[in-house]
Amino acid sequence: MASRDPATDQLVNFKKLVKDSPGYITTKYGAPVGVKTAIQTVGKNGPVLLQDVEFLDEISSFDRERIPERVVHAKGAGAFGYFKVTHDITKYSAAKLFETIGQETPIAVRFSTVGGESGSADTVRDPRGFAVKFYTDDGIWDLVGNNTPIFFIRDPTLFPSFIHTQKRNPATHLKDPDMFWDFMTLRPETMHQLVYLFGDRGIPDGYRFMNGYGSHTYKLINAQGVAHWVKFHYKTDQDELSIKQRIFSAVQAQILSSFGHVSRRNDVSIMRLVVQETRRYQSAR
Repeated sequence: MASRDPATDQLVNFKKLVKDSPGYITTKYGAPVGVKTAIQTVGKNGPVLLQDVEFLDEISSFDRERIPERVVHAKGAGAFGYFKVTHDITKYSAAKLFETIGQETPIAVRFSTVGGESGSADTVRDPRGFAVKFYTDDGIWDLVGNNTPIFFIRDPTLFPSFIHTQKRNPATHLKDPDMFWDFMTLRPETMHQLVYLFGDRGIPDGYRFMNGYGSHTYKLINAQGVAHWVKFHYKTDQDELSIKQRIFSAVQAQILSSFGHVSRRNDVSIMRLVVQETRRYQSAR
């Protein structure tokens, strides 16, 4: 049906992808389940028997079905791809994934909003997170960051207090602008990030159309043992596109959860991982 979106058709599309038999239903210990649609009783209408281990396995699993929500970055979407070396940076790093031009490394990335819960809209004015896993010969290398080159705070002890201002007021269960602005106005270092967030780039038009920044300064060591201080940037080749404020309300009302579809579509996205060398005294500021 034309009115059905990709999220609505998830089960239909999954069925089309499964060519062979889906196999057997098993208990959580791997034993095949003989009858899924009935339990054991004493006679046709008698009491349920405690010996029905398949039912006990089913109901005990059901009672414990809880997936804790992330405190931050709860709402997100994933994609898979590869990292390809296009320039020689061995003078900065001895890591194997940078060894040879043309070398490819599998990656997985999760994009996300920051402050909202898992059921929140994708169209909020909020930073977007990057969590990238590089599956290298040396092991898994994680590189995280946001779509903004700066951040609200520098001192990590302020982070819990800052995040509490992004969440709901525990007394009203509503977002509280007083909490938000009290923190921001009392911490002048937040101003750079606020100007960025409330500018035209504050609401990206999808995860494919934004840059990413590693936020921290990293120390790379080359084969000679010489250290270099660098920052990592992801630069999108799809152009930076944003949702302007004048159409924001209409978009948010109609599309509460659209950006996640990037992980279910065949759109090819290209981002360039750029290394910026910085001086050690600059990193310490």
